[in-house]
Amino acid sequence: MSKKSYIVGFPRIGEQRELKRVLEQYWAQECSFDDVMNIAKNLRKRHWNYQKEAGIAYISSNDFSLYDNMLDTAIMLGAIPKRFRGLQEQELYFTMARGNQNLVAMEMTKWFNTNYHYIVPELSLEDEYKLNTTKLINEYKEAKEYGIKTKINLIGPLTFLGLSKRVDNGDVYELYGKIFPLYEELIKQIATFDENITLQIEEPIFVKDNDAKLLSLIKLSYEKLSTLSKNVAIVVSTYFEHSNEATKILLHTPIWGIALDFIHGSKNLDLLEEIAQSNKILIAGVIDGRNIWKSDLYAAQELLTTIAQSITKERIIISSSCSLLHVPFTLEYENRMNDEIKNWLAYAKEKLQELSLLSKIFFNEALTTEEKEALKNNTIAQETRTTSHRIHDPKVQERTKNIQKHQREGIYTERIHVQKKLLNYKELATTTIGSFPQTPEIRKVRKDFQNGFINEHNYDEEIKRYIRECITLQEECGIEVLVHGEPERNDMVEYFAEQLQGYGFSQNGWVQSYGSRCVKPPFIYGDISRAYPMTLKWSTYAQSQTKSIMKGMLTGPVTILNWSFVRDDIKRSEVSQQIALAISDEVDDLQKAGIQIIQVDEAAFKEGYPLRKENISHYESWAVRDFKLAVSSAWPQTQIHTHMCYSQFNDIIKTIENMDADVISIETARSGNKLLKIFKEVGYKQEVGPGVYDIHSPRVPSVEEIVKQIHLLLEVLPKEQLWINPDCGLKTRKFLEVKQSLSNMVQAVNVVRNELK
Repeated sequence: MSKKSYIVGFPRIGEQRELKRVLEQYWAQECSFDDVMNIAKNLRKRHWNYQKEAGIAYISSNDFSLYDNMLDTAIMLGAIPKRFRGLQEQELYFTMARGNQNLVAMEMTKWFNTNYHYIVPELSLEDEYKLNTTKLINEYKEAKEYGIKTKINLIGPLTFLGLSKRVDNGDVYELYGKIFPLYEELIKQIATFDENITLQIEEPIFVKDNDAKLLSLIKLSYEKLSTLSKNVAIVVSTYFEHSNEATKILLHTPIWGIALDFIHGSKNLDLLEEIAQSNKILIAGVIDGRNIWKSDLYAAQELLTTIAQSITKERIIISSSCSLLHVPFTLEYENRMNDEIKNWLAYAKEKLQELSLLSKIFFNEALTTEEKEALKNNTIAQETRTTSHRIHDPKVQERTKNIQKHQREGIYTERIHVQKKLLNYKELATTTIGSFPQTPEIRKVRKDFQNGFINEHNYDEEIKRYIRECITLQEECGIEVLVHGEPERNDMVEYFAEQLQGYGFSQNGWVQSYGSRCVKPPFIYGDISRAYPMTLKWSTYAQSQTKSIMKGMLTGPVTILNWSFVRDDIKRSEVSQQIALAISDEVDDLQKAGIQIIQVDEAAFKEGYPLRKENISHYESWAVRDFKLAVSSAWPQTQIHTHMCYSQFNDIIKTIENMDADVISIETARSGNKLLKIFKEVGYKQEVGPGVYDIHSPRVPSVEEIVKQIHLLLEVLPKEQLWINPDCGLKTRKFLEVKQSLSNMVQAVNVVRNELK
């Protein structure tokens, strides 16, 4: 074991998604909570042992969660919203996350600029908070039973506050005096667990542009926490960007170590001299925890050598850049992947080996024969990625250099007049976002076709049957602008990626998105192009089955990019532009086939935003450029919709206007009309479809509830500008829930329409 290797955190869903499966069985009342806990315990043991066997010195406890670590932290601090009080144990935990028929779930949003979602804690000045360390203590003791002494992972007090929301509309940091003492009490308890405990306090909020109020709390907080016990060595961990302002302050506190991301926060290098002058241990994140490419170990060694020119090796520990939660589990089950491409990749378990090997190289430890071979293979992988014919396509590169049309013709005010006359839809028009439930049956059909168990004819008939059922359901509910339900799509990105040149795929590359929800991002290894139409067949079939308007459903270039693992040998903006050209070709094919409304989803547009203001304008410039490029082929009479998830729009509303979509649907159900108010404030002219109910919860909203929500929307925007739809796609729901919810939504619209006559 190298004593100088460190993992910020590890995936918890399981290499075969064991946690996902047992949770969903439990929620379906097909197993007991004891079954859930047994699976969880087995997973923790297995994951700790994987790290131990790889030679990792600093292994985490308390990074495991049944749903989300921010939710765990809220439970630990007793931050229980009033509506959930009185519920017991696991019922409380899962109801806070998912809601039930009577209780609305807590808000969920993206963890910084990743595709992981966290539960947003709800805080109030009148609430009292109380420490509950049961989970943290149990997991530390559990690891010790297996002979593993862990570092303890903890969401820091300033990140917890900064990512929470005040339900009484105050400043979250006003509650510092209520929350911080619990952290002091917690450290005093941790000090009694064992001798010489390492406590990793995660403060990723430090990588953002923080105001003076937060910065002023850093020194106060960590001077206090670091002096509570000599038995607890505190490491403050940041990741995803540089944290120079906060780091400068932390260097003047008695913390033991600081963990910095040198992959995505290269400006952390600017502080090496100041770190050197302190007595701090530097945990150097040089193995990428956010992407799947095999690390260039010689390049990583050069980076570490640069760091070591300022900081002595004795004070350096080598680490992942962030938690490995954000990458798939292991390549061991990828037996269908092309061998050359597979050799370019490293998932979480493989990154443990990389980290261990890099640590040995850097600290001049003897390598085994097997490790020498691994180092040789690493070099070969880097060389073949540079030269492989799979990566470079001269035709794609030539096309991107000679783009003739960058945006669609006509201005919005002229387009919408033509569209409304042609499409003849009502005020408060009803629609859905796109996907319908992915039933076990439809998943089996796709899998059987993929595995050759059924032929193309039988596959097509099953997909057609599902589409007809979706159309019938929508028509029975009274939905006015329909979708085909997307039964042919495994995922809104992967489906398109499978039909684009330059993309690769995994069998088991699952990454946790939230709770039991996992996604399997494809990866971009080469230049992107479209060989043939990707959605035309099923969109035109669906339109042929109804007289109603049928939306064509596409995923936008920025979302395809942000929800993929992206090649790191060229700029992301270049990759995005290649994807945009492919989507533009698809838009043109759809409209020429008679599809009059085309939705180009940019669900992950905001997700890709840089965390530092200094980088935002560059991102916005190419992201807007490429959305416009993707729809540049649309005729003025073709109505372009888009959809965005989990976005705070105040700071990007002008960017949304610049995207120039005719209609935007947004996720707002858990936040009332607050997110919508900015549209009114700036005089937003385009049409908007704010979500009127939350699709992430299994509860069915009542007609009265949706009527109330629509009235809230009408307080902000006029009926002429509003569409009515669910928050997001209906993929994760069951058909009975969907039918009841959509029927109630349409009834609510009719109630409001009658009121407005």
